[in-house]
Amino acid sequence: MRPEVQTFVAAGPLPDWDGGEEEIDRRVQQLEEISPPVTGEEARALVSCFGPDDCYGVAWTLLHLIETGPNPVLTTDPGPDADEWRQRLYHRAANGGLVPEPDGAAT
Repeated sequence: MRPEVQTFVAAGPLPDWDGGEEEIDRRVQQLEEISPPVTGEEARALVSCFGPDDCYGVAWTLLHLIETGPNPVLTTDPGPDADEWRQRLYHRAANGGLVPEPDGAAT
């Protein structure tokens, strides 16, 4: 795993909307230092970095970076109790035909 990915992952989940501007800027800078594409190992590690909300759009940047790696990152439905970002990753892979549609989904 590249050092810049290790640094980002070691910093933990993204802050929420109540996070300080300095903290959010630091995480954005860390994220921008990761050049795509990511490896499968890096993508799986980055999934753990989603926070409780979209962190002023930073979570979308993280999601798109994860999707530059070998897809799908999530091969099974994370379930209704999973956070919205894991659900999004899975449903985007399902919509792309990379994994089976979750049970009860319209075809």
